[in-house]
Amino acid sequence: MPQTPKSSSPSRRSLLRALGGTAALGALAGCGVPAAYVKAGDRAGADLSTKDKRLTWANWPLYIDTDDNDATKRPTLDAFEKRSGISVDYIEEINDNDEFFGKISPALMNHQRTGRDLIVMSDWMCARFVHLGWVQRMDRSAQPNVAKYLDPQLSSPAFDPGRRYTVPWQSGITGIAYNHRRLGREIRHVSDLWASDLKGRVTLLSGLDEAFALLMQGNGVDITQWTAADFHKVCDQVRTQISRNQIRRFTGNDYTKDLVSGDVLACQAYSGDVIQLQADNPDIRFVVPEEGAELWADS
Repeated sequence: MPQTPKSSSPSRRSLLRALGGTAALGALAGCGVPAAYVKAGDRAGADLSTKDKRLTWANWPLYIDTDDNDATKRPTLDAFEKRSGISVDYIEEINDNDEFFGKISPALMNHQRTGRDLIVMSDWMCARFVHLGWVQRMDRSAQPNVAKYLDPQLSSPAFDPGRRYTVPWQSGITGIAYNHRRLGREIRHVSDLWASDLKGRVTLLSGLDEAFALLMQGNGVDITQWTAADFHKVCDQVRTQISRNQIRRFTGNDYTKDLVSGDVLACQAYSGDVIQLQADNPDIRFVVPEEGAELWADS
């Protein structure tokens, strides 16, 4: 997977976000808060599997299979519970990577339990958890399907060589979703988001890496080799579209609500979400812009 380069001059906002990362560990320790980094020997939680037959799993909305006739049923979870005897508390509580990190990081900084056994995060956020030592090494001998079926493109990211601490849950594409019937035309290019008939009916993702990657590609930029000038050009474009009220808001996964309600006619979207939304509304379409789109993994 291509690695997006980072600016060498972080903004005040990015520095504040870094409070959950290594940059602020010394300051936290000096304030009486234990250093957030967890050493390798201290990462394994107590194995309660023989007596506690429950699994708590935090995930994003619309991110697991549902029964064709009953959307409240999840066949994969039902089959797992029947085969293993383990009950699963499946919580669709993740809307945004940074938002969820802020929710559970205070407990992890203090070496406390979060109440969740599994979480699904975008790979760039998984990297933060791995670097902080907040995740436990997996026992691959008990997970033969991981080695057997894992796509080679996803098998050894830079932040977790050999996938020892993470495993992909889903991989997909960040593209554009739109309501073809209400809009009355097709969307084929990133620049189509700025059309006058979409004024106030467009949303962009709040994740900078995803939002800007698509917009840069719309400008013809190779996002594995972007420059500061490319970045500032997109900043200016977004600022212009905000000033003319083209962009309704910036969203996490909750963009789906605006798309379904019709408040938004076109938006940056994840391919898997749209597939599920199409089951109830075939007028919603997903498109990979002709300029390209981003392949991602959540793990």
